[in-house]
Amino acid sequence: MSSRPELKLDWCTHAAAKYAVEKWHYSKRLPSTFTKLNKVGAWENGTFIGAVVFSTGSNKNIGSPYGLAFGSICELVRVALAGHATPTTRIVSVAVKLISRQYPSLRMCVSYAASEEGHIGTLYQAGNWLYVGDVKGGDSFMVKGRKMLNRAVDASRIDKRGLSRIKGSVRHKYLYPLDPAMRAQIEPLRKPYPKRPASEV
Repeated sequence: MSSRPELKLDWCTHAAAKYAVEKWHYSKRLPSTFTKLNKVGAWENGTFIGAVVFSTGSNKNIGSPYGLAFGSICELVRVALAGHATPTTRIVSVAVKLISRQYPSLRMCVSYAASEEGHIGTLYQAGNWLYVGDVKGGDSFMVKGRKMLNRAVDASRIDKRGLSRIKGSVRHKYLYPLDPAMRAQIEPLRKPYPKRPASEV
C-alpha cells in the first residue's frame, strides 16, 4: 500500500500561480481585474502541483448582503491543480486557513461554480460550504480574441470590428464562514445543493 504523500501549502509567487492557472485551470488565465490576489502554492512530496488563489480587494460591496465591511470577506477565484493524491477539499481547506491567518479580520469566503463549464460546486459541497443560490455573472467582451470583463472594457473606444459581447452566465454561489457567529448568521440562507442531471450521473 502506498503511503499518503507529504502535502505542503505556502505562499507562492505570481509566476507560479500564473503557470498553474494557465496549465491546469479551464479559464487559462489569472483574473486581471482584481486589485489584490493572494496566491497559495501546493506541493506533494516536494513537487509543485498547483495553486489556490484568493482575491481580497476586487469588489468593495461583496460583503454588503451579509453586513460585512470591506476587508472582512475574500473570494476564492482559482483552484488550479495538476494530478494529485491529496483530496482537493483538504488542499482548499488548508489554503483557507492560511488566508484567514494572514488576514485575521476575515470572517467569510465566497466562491462561484461556473455552470457554463458544467460545474455544480462538487468541491464546495464536499467541504461543507453553504450554497445560497444562483447569480448571473456580468457580461464580458471578446476583444480581438481576448476575453475581458465588461467593467474592464470601454466599448466606446474600441474598434467595433474587434469587439463582441458575451452574455453573462449563471453561476452557483457558495459561502464559507470563518467563525461560529458568521456560520450561525448565514445558516438560514442555506439551500439544497444543486445536483447534476440524471443523464450526467
